[in-house]
Amino acid sequence: MSTRLPPLRGVPQRRTVLAALAAALVLAFAGFSAWRYADAATRDDLDFARERDRVLAAGQEHIGTLNSIDGADPDAGLARWQDATTGQLHEDLRRSRAASADAFERAGITARATVTEAAVTELDTRAGTAKALATLRVETSGGAEGTRTDRKRYEAGLERTADGWKIASLTAITVEGSGT
Repeated sequence: MSTRLPPLRGVPQRRTVLAALAAALVLAFAGFSAWRYADAATRDDLDFARERDRVLAAGQEHIGTLNSIDGADPDAGLARWQDATTGQLHEDLRRSRAASADAFERAGITARATVTEAAVTELDTRAGTAKALATLRVETSGGAEGTRTDRKRYEAGLERTADGWKIASLTAITVEGSGT
C-alpha cells in the first residue's frame, strides 16, 4: 500500500501570485526607468530646439530690419538697425548714424525687406553664438531708379545678449549667375 500525502493547498498558488507580483513590479520599475531616461534625453533636445527657434525668429526679424529703411524718417530706421545689432556691427552703425541718416534723407529711398526663407546653420548654446542664412525680397522705391524688387541672400552671425539674440555680423552672399 502506498501512502499518499494530502495536497498542499495554497502553497503553489502563493508562489505563483508572488512570482506574478514580483514580475509586475520589475516591469513597472523598468517602464518607469525607461520613461525617465527618455524624458531626460529628449528634454535637452527640446531645449535646444526651442533655442534654435528663438534664434531663427530673431534672425529673420533683424535681417529684415537691417534691410529696411524709410526715406522720410531714416533716423528711426537707423535706430531700429542699432536695436537689432550687437558688438562691432552695433558700434559701426552708431558711429556712422548721423552721416547715414543724412545720406538716406537726401536720396529719399525707402526699402521694405521681407525674409522669404531662413535657416539656422550653426548654434552653440553654451557660447551664445549662432549663424543663420536668409533670402529676402527687398522692395525699393524713390530715388533715381524708381520702384524695383531685388532678391538678396545673407549670412548672419548672431550673439545672445541680455535683450535676446542680436546680429553681430551680416555678410551678403552672391550666387554665381544670379546677378545679386
